[in-house]
Amino acid sequence: MSGADPKREFAVDVVRTLQAAGFQALWAGGCVRDLLLRHPPDDYDVATSARPEQVQKLFPRRTLAIGASFGVILVQGPRRSGAGDVEVATFRTEGPYRDGRRPENVAFATAEEDAHRRDFTINGMFYDPLTEQVYDYVGGQDDLQRRVVRAIGDPWARFREDKLRMLRAVRMVARFDFALDPSTAAAVQSMGSEILVVSQERIAQELKKMLVHRRRRRALELAQSLQILTVIVPELAPVLEPKTCDGAIPPWQATLAALESLAEPRFELALATMLYDLAPQAAADAAGELAEQVCRRLRLSNQECHAVRWLVSHRDTLVGVPDWPLYRLKRLLAEPLVADLLTLTWAQNQARQLPTSDVEFCQHYLQSHAVNDINPPPLVNGTDLQRLGAVPGPHFKEWLDQARNAQLDGTIQTPDEALEFVRALMARHPQ
Repeated sequence: MSGADPKREFAVDVVRTLQAAGFQALWAGGCVRDLLLRHPPDDYDVATSARPEQVQKLFPRRTLAIGASFGVILVQGPRRSGAGDVEVATFRTEGPYRDGRRPENVAFATAEEDAHRRDFTINGMFYDPLTEQVYDYVGGQDDLQRRVVRAIGDPWARFREDKLRMLRAVRMVARFDFALDPSTAAAVQSMGSEILVVSQERIAQELKKMLVHRRRRRALELAQSLQILTVIVPELAPVLEPKTCDGAIPPWQATLAALESLAEPRFELALATMLYDLAPQAAADAAGELAEQVCRRLRLSNQECHAVRWLVSHRDTLVGVPDWPLYRLKRLLAEPLVADLLTLTWAQNQARQLPTSDVEFCQHYLQSHAVNDINPPPLVNGTDLQRLGAVPGPHFKEWLDQARNAQLDGTIQTPDEALEFVRALMARHPQ
């Protein structure tokens, strides 16, 4: 497990400093799992026998007490070194989780006791980077070899402590392409409805990680089979029913195939793909509104909510594109999210064995025309209309839209032609 990088070297230095001061200090959790799987860790966590105040004394001017009451101190790496930060936590046991989210208290403990309070065996190991020794009190190495995600101890107890662990189990199975231990799976299926005590923000974080990962299909299939998917997104329940007609591919199977085909999608695109078939009998606008409701409940950002709503609302837009008026084509292609819409429509049409020619037409048009041709600066604006004597009112926006359409069609090409065009409109519809 050799190989140097700034993050790793700084994490080694933290362990070395703690051990030199007489404390036990080990890498802990996910970084140990990743090292044993020969995956480069994203970050390194350290567990130690040192108390929080002792950690702060050893690293003066470089610590943040991000969770001192739980024994957690953030040790900051050298600036501009690329080392990042290392979270240093005192070995601990935890009191009862009465709210299913966080312990009421902690008690400092040994490494072995600390291991048994963690979530899954593959996350419960320690590693000494100085001696290259693994400390495994929970059978994590065996489960890594068996490729199994298993809760430490009683899975029902682990999930009662933190209900979000149920979603994390699903995500980890998909991420590593492991199997889920049967007892752990039974606990998820039995307790799934209880996950709603967890904040929507934390649920959304797990959902994001699932949807942007390349094995997102595996995650959603497992979440569905464990009956937890419709707990977090109940709006999907009608979509999951395998009803088809004329031998068509069931909508949810098509959506899973579409999701699988996405290459490193942004979260908003992946979520819109998952929500593509909401309200299948309703207009696309209604489906978009329902998709936004899902986003708002998950406490997503305004930008994320807008993007998902826009994409779902336009799920039926790309039909007969070669026959569209030029202004309509250019207006769509100028939309900020059009690339995601083309990807979404192509993926869903491919999955449903529908033509993709409309998407290909748009892609070719984008490639063969300059941005300034598709979305040129307007030739006329509201100030120009007011100078012509127009008063803001019902016709004001309509005249601007018609002038813009004429510009995009090539009917008018100069500001003077645009003003003449608007004068003619005003003459036909005097205020």
